[in-house]
Amino acid sequence: MDFHPDQGLTAFRQQVREFLHHNLPADLAGKPSASIRSALADLIRWQRILNAKGWGAPYWPQEHGGTGWSVLQRLIFDEECVAAGTPTQDGFAQKLLGPVLNAFATAEQKAAHLPAIFNGDRLWCQGFSEPGSGSDLASLRTRAERDGDEYVVNGQKIWTSYAHQADWIFLLVRTDAEAKKQAGISFLLVDMRSPGISVRPIHSIDGCHHLNEVFFDNVRVPVGNRIGAEGDGWKITKFLLNNEHATAADLPILRRYLLQLKQLASSQRVGTGALIEQREFALQLARFEAQVTAIAMLVKRVAAMEQARDHSPAAHALGSMLKVRGTELQQRMTEFMVEALGEYGAVAYPTPENLTLQALPLPAEDIARGIAMEMLFRRASTIYGGTSEVQRGIIAKLQFQL
Repeated sequence: MDFHPDQGLTAFRQQVREFLHHNLPADLAGKPSASIRSALADLIRWQRILNAKGWGAPYWPQEHGGTGWSVLQRLIFDEECVAAGTPTQDGFAQKLLGPVLNAFATAEQKAAHLPAIFNGDRLWCQGFSEPGSGSDLASLRTRAERDGDEYVVNGQKIWTSYAHQADWIFLLVRTDAEAKKQAGISFLLVDMRSPGISVRPIHSIDGCHHLNEVFFDNVRVPVGNRIGAEGDGWKITKFLLNNEHATAADLPILRRYLLQLKQLASSQRVGTGALIEQREFALQLARFEAQVTAIAMLVKRVAAMEQARDHSPAAHALGSMLKVRGTELQQRMTEFMVEALGEYGAVAYPTPENLTLQALPLPAEDIARGIAMEMLFRRASTIYGGTSEVQRGIIAKLQFQL
């Protein structure tokens, strides 16, 4: 690794900052968002602004209509967007489905779906987890039985983020009940308006509605909506889940938390002095800064390996290490932010998505809004995307291959 500043990356960072300064509408900037996704109208509007610039797919190669940015450039783009408070993009389309379509879809499938992703005209959700089949995806039971040129899908998915807002879902289904369980899985694209699909909300502890149950009752799906060959679903899923190891720690989010803690350090008072004057608080803040710096160094190392197309066991192990360390640090930092708010930490300050709950202005609302809700949401960060227990198992297995 080379720790000297890269002048090309410095210039790129300045380019991104200038674009955000001139093109991010004031009414979109800095909005607190519920959990990990912005309000739907803001997300779509921002996607169209990016697309007009030619940045509609920041994580994709140029041959697929993307920016062609390096891994480090993509990380810089994410950091600057978080720092500027931009709306989010549709991460399911951009970081999960998009690379799958680019790698495995037919020309007709790409023509049908990619332009709509670029312009924010088609939003996606992910249908993987089922009751009893979370981390063990290969045990899924949702069936897709061939009937001529269609599949008939029956089953249930759970923890399906933003299914209530999605236009389409990418779905793992069992197409061969007799095959080895990994071999009998296929990957389908399904229109959420299809007859037989119903969505039931799950309201989580952070007070928001982003999770859902999705039920499939004799849903007919054209065979042409299958990605890859029948039975290729597990291969495609491994490709999808192994994509973008360098982003596993959500480094821009950790840096945002660190900035928020520093703001609380100077704004919150303890007796006659600032919170930062409390020795225990200052010491913990310094520890957090050191830990974020250490993760940033590991992110840079993993990014360099991704850029070199290093798919060695070491690269996969480091990606899992980033997921464990990054998500556990998210939990500790958000818990500490709530503690730093003192008595105000007990208030679930409304975000723009649930302002109907608010009757009167609340004290310290300007600095405390969203912090308690973020802390509650991040309780799940060591579960989604592969639990910490699963990640540690991956690390343990891979160490014998190093």
